Amino acid sequence: MLKALFLDLDETLCDTLGANERAKQLMAQDIEEQYGVNLNGLVFADEYVAGIYREWNDDQRERYMPIIEQKSEKAFRLQLIHDLLAERAVDNISNETAQAFQDKFDSDRLKAFDFYPGIAAFLAEARKLFTLVVITNGPEFSQVPKVERVNLAEHVDHIIIGGQEPEEKPAPSIFNKALKLANCQAHEVVHVGDSLASDIAGAHNSGITSVWIQHQQPLDAELGINPHHTVFHPSEIPALIHRLHHD
Repeated sequence: MLKALFLDLDETLCDTLGANERAKQLMAQDIEEQYGVNLNGLVFADEYVAGIYREWNDDQRERYMPIIEQKSEKAFRLQLIHDLLAERAVDNISNETAQAFQDKFDSDRLKAFDFYPGIAAFLAEARKLFTLVVITNGPEFSQVPKVERVNLAEHVDHIIIGGQEPEEKPAPSIFNKALKLANCQAHEVVHVGDSLASDIAGAHNSGITSVWIQHQQPLDAELGINPHHTVFHPSEIPALIHRLHHD
């Protein structure tokens, strides 16, 4: 019997990609207004978002991980802006200027951040039947404002933020914490998420039935991760959960 739903946040309940795209467009405009269109603000914004998602090469990892570990996520993001501008021959900007770019990106992204259509209503109905636990990876710096933006605590029973835990998905420890919070066993849970490596592998490592939100991602056969169920878009989650509950 299905007793709990474990749910990812970004690209599962909320349209993070859409919010990122809106914030990138505005950052690109700001950069070009201040430093000229030859700088190519959209490429700058793309590289900034890739950086904050830690899509680094080896040199960047060696540079930025110590900043995160010894200082903070905020300090890393400021340094990232300094570095991206320096690569474009914009040197010696103040920390205040870098902070202003960062703050505006964060503000613009949060303004655009929201549930996918129909998800809030789905959560309200699902909560009558199941314990709802959101498990989201990512640093506290970025995830807490997102959680607060959509008043997530009003929609679900428990929220686990990976950046506040010893380990993030796919580690079994974070799923074990969710199982304890939901007071249920692995076979009584379905976990829904969009990342094969984090959500689906993590669910499988803990003996939990998985639902993969494919979006437009290919199923990477080399990963060897095969979800138990697949939907193409979050709008399909309610029907699948209804079917699983009544099977």
